Amino acid sequence: MSEPSHRRWAALQAGALLLVAIGAQPVRAGILDDDEARRQVKDLSIKTSERFDTVSKGQIELANQTQALREENAHLRGQIETLTYELDSAKKRQQDFYIDLDGRLRKLEAPLTASVEAKPAEENKAAAEAPRKPASDPAIETREYEAALNLFRAKKVKEAAAAFDAFAKAHPDSTLTPSAYYWLGNAHYALGDCKKAIDAQRVVVSKWPANPKAPEALLNVATCQHELADARGAKGTLETLVAKYPESTAAVTARQRLKK
Repeated sequence: MSEPSHRRWAALQAGALLLVAIGAQPVRAGILDDDEARRQVKDLSIKTSERFDTVSKGQIELANQTQALREENAHLRGQIETLTYELDSAKKRQQDFYIDLDGRLRKLEAPLTASVEAKPAEENKAAAEAPRKPASDPAIETREYEAALNLFRAKKVKEAAAAFDAFAKAHPDSTLTPSAYYWLGNAHYALGDCKKAIDAQRVVVSKWPANPKAPEALLNVATCQHELADARGAKGTLETLVAKYPESTAAVTARQRLKK
């Protein structure tokens, strides 16, 4: 082969190798791009799985918390129902106690009424000379008083309060009027008005200090003062109760409260 021919052949071979090299470069780049894509897909899949696991754990934890709240809510509802029942029972026991106490105190009032009626002749003569008031009918008074008390027994406290107030105003000199004021105070207390309750109970203490209901009225005053956050006033009332009526049942309760 001549020198020029040899050179041309070498040039052709070099060109062919160059073309092969140029054609092979995109193929290798394509292979590398596919590997990178697969790696990224794998990484994304791993991250997605991790996020899914995190979300699943969060949902499980949220479900557990929700169940715990439901159980706690049910427990609290049960406690509320129990406390409501106990409160209603306590109110009923207190009401029954008041009514029973009223019956026992009225038995004690009978001898007091008899002693008042058996006055010396001089006092009777002086009373006869004084202007006479229209004679009251004990039977009517008793019916009105019992009607008011029955309203209280039936838990118609608002109506009972109005009935006792009307009785006290209509029969200011009745032997049942101290009891009417006493129950008026209890009715106001049941209605949540401690100030009016105190006013009614103090009428009993001031006008009829020898009445069997006077110690109980003082005890009720102390109870209302305590609920009104008047601790000093409540203590003073209890001390007065113990001093004035040391042998009364109310004084026993007052001593117990003073020890606390």
